Amino acid sequence: MRNDFQLIIITGLSGAGKSQVLHILEDSGFFCVDNLPPNLIPTLVDLCMNTDGKISQVALVSDIRSEEFLQNFRDVLNDLKKIIPKYILLFLEADEEVLIRRYNETRRRHPLLKEGRSILESIRLEKERLNDIRSLATYIIDTSKTTTKELKEIILQYIEDFGYNLKINLNITIYSFGFKYGIPLDSHLIFDVRFLPNPFYDPNLRKLSGLDKEVKNFVLERKETQEFLNKLKNLLDFLIPLYQEEGKTYLNISIGCTGGRHRAVVIAEELKDYLSSKYYVKVFHRDIDKDVS
Repeated sequence: MRNDFQLIIITGLSGAGKSQVLHILEDSGFFCVDNLPPNLIPTLVDLCMNTDGKISQVALVSDIRSEEFLQNFRDVLNDLKKIIPKYILLFLEADEEVLIRRYNETRRRHPLLKEGRSILESIRLEKERLNDIRSLATYIIDTSKTTTKELKEIILQYIEDFGYNLKINLNITIYSFGFKYGIPLDSHLIFDVRFLPNPFYDPNLRKLSGLDKEVKNFVLERKETQEFLNKLKNLLDFLIPLYQEEGKTYLNISIGCTGGRHRAVVIAEELKDYLSSKYYVKVFHRDIDKDVS
């Protein structure tokens, strides 16, 4: 039995925001599965627990869309206690008028809307059928008046209160580019390094790139380069945690020089080396192979 495995089961009323919660948890690093039949939950948990720690956070939605949900769910929860020491059962609900409005806006079909039932009758029938399961919930969340941001704050606070350690991953992509070819459209932060000494004007360096040692030394040996890098690193150390607090899961940083072959490449590589110890970082040199003649 593994004590570090984290499992969150999401259930509740149709239209109450279960898929939205699943997306929040996916952005927070959880492996997520939607609309899982109850009898498959122990199998999924067992498989994930035997991945040598590669999958240690799992969130899943199981609800009335599965025909056997009401018959098997309580037994499945009891069986899970034999596999893992604890798990979170989230039950989502909302006011009837809110659920009706959501269904009218999305034009989705309620799972119990059949045999001449109205949406309201279907909602009330589902509430009645799920009342027993609701009593088993670790946390009950009413989403009637919550914004997406508020819902995320509630979910993450409950997870922390429960004793789970969140592993919210921030993926950082660093682009080097040339201003003469345009700014990357998906940039969140853009830094212009055209003030740094330009290797382009050295005939011995022009055909090389910022990946070559000679160009790297040319750029980095300057006092202004080192001062800029120190200030940029401090700025990113300040900004990135704030982006994470706002729920950002990816950040695109673009470094530009004139042609995107020399200075921007050097600085992008330096940033990658610096940030890789804390975050998952990828680097792309968009214009490094453009003509330099």
